[in-house]
Amino acid sequence: MMATDDLPRVLPMQGTSNCRDLGGWPTRGGGVVRFGQVFRSAELSKLTHADQARLQALGIGDFIDLRGKREAAAALPRLERVTGARRHAMPIEPSVGASLADLVATGRATGEGVMAVLARAYRAYATDCIAAYRGLFDLLLAPAARPVLFHCHAGKDRTGFGAALILAALDVEWENIEADYLASGRLWHHDGVSTLPPEAAAVLLGVHLPLLRAAFAAVDETYGSLDRYLSEAIGLTPARRATLRARLVA
Repeated sequence: MMATDDLPRVLPMQGTSNCRDLGGWPTRGGGVVRFGQVFRSAELSKLTHADQARLQALGIGDFIDLRGKREAAAALPRLERVTGARRHAMPIEPSVGASLADLVATGRATGEGVMAVLARAYRAYATDCIAAYRGLFDLLLAPAARPVLFHCHAGKDRTGFGAALILAALDVEWENIEADYLASGRLWHHDGVSTLPPEAAAVLLGVHLPLLRAAFAAVDETYGSLDRYLSEAIGLTPARRATLRARLVA
C-alpha cells in the first residue's frame, strides 16, 4: 500500500488556513489521486499578495464558494491578483447558526446539543444541498477544466463532505477519506466562539467522524448506495465517473 504519512499536502498560507491539495491518496484500482488538480481551503477573504501569487503559480483558475449568500457577501474572496480567476457561488446556507442561537436562548447549549445540531446539518448536506455538490462535480468535469479550489468558512464541514464525496467517487479507501477529513482538526486556525459555553464551543469548532458518517448514512438510507447517489443525485453516471477518474487519478 502506498505511504500516506505525509498527506494531506498542505499549502502554507498567510491569510487563510486548512488549505491543501486533495491529491496523493491511493485508490482501490491501484492508482493515486493526482496532485495539483483539486484543492480545498477555509475562506479566502484575507489572502495576502503572496498567497495569491502561490495560487496563481499553481494554475488554480476556478474557485468554488460553498458559503451561504450573506456570509459570502460579508467577506468576499481576495483574488484580484490571480489572473483569470473565476468565483463560482454554490451556496449552502449555514442553518447551524439559527439552531445554535435557539440552544443558547433556551440554555441547552451543551456539547451534546451542539453535536445533534451538527449531525442534522451533515445529513442535510447529503440530502438537501445536492445542487451545490452537483455543481462542484460539473465544474470538475467541464471540458476546459482548470485546477479547482473549493471552500466554505472553516473548510471542515461543507467542504469536508464535498472532499469526501470526491475521494469516494475516485475509489479512495474509506480510512483515507476519514484521514483527510480529520486533518482539518489540526490545520484550521480559528479565534474561538465567545458566545457559547466552552464545552459547546469545543464541539462546534472540532472535527468529528460521527458527523461525516451520519452524512454517508443519510446517502445510504435515501438512495440505497453511494453509487446510486452519485449517479442519480450528483449526476455522476458511470461514463462521467470514468471521465472523472481519468482526469484525477494517475
